[in-house]
Amino acid sequence: MDTTSSYFVVKKKAIPEVLLKVLEAKRLLETGRASSVHEATEQAGISRSSFYKYKDDIFQFHDGAQGTTITLTLQMDDEPGVLSEVLKVIADFNANILTIHQSIPINGVASLSISVQVLPATGDVSQMLETLEAHRGVHYVKVLAKE
Repeated sequence: MDTTSSYFVVKKKAIPEVLLKVLEAKRLLETGRASSVHEATEQAGISRSSFYKYKDDIFQFHDGAQGTTITLTLQMDDEPGVLSEVLKVIADFNANILTIHQSIPINGVASLSISVQVLPATGDVSQMLETLEAHRGVHYVKVLAKE
């Protein structure tokens, strides 16, 4: 068995329910809404053994993101103002844009690569990605790298 650590970025809908419940139990403990692992796992609806098995292997994406650089790729409509609005979303989350590269649009769709520095004041990175993905004119957003 390979003992090296590998990290993956996975959308919430692809994560098994037990892992999401482990995250919920960890959040209950961190926020003080549960005073013990027993109480947190009971509230989350999982066994303590499941919690202990996975607790060190799953975390919210934004938890480990501070101080890192995230490189995103987006496809978006080639329309006036779409790029400006995308950059505004990143600015609204207080992330620092390091690089931007936009390809020449083909069939009205442009590919964009953005490197973003996550700062202590940066909001929830997962929420930022969801906001970008739901934005008018944006077809998809993917995380290419997290350094």
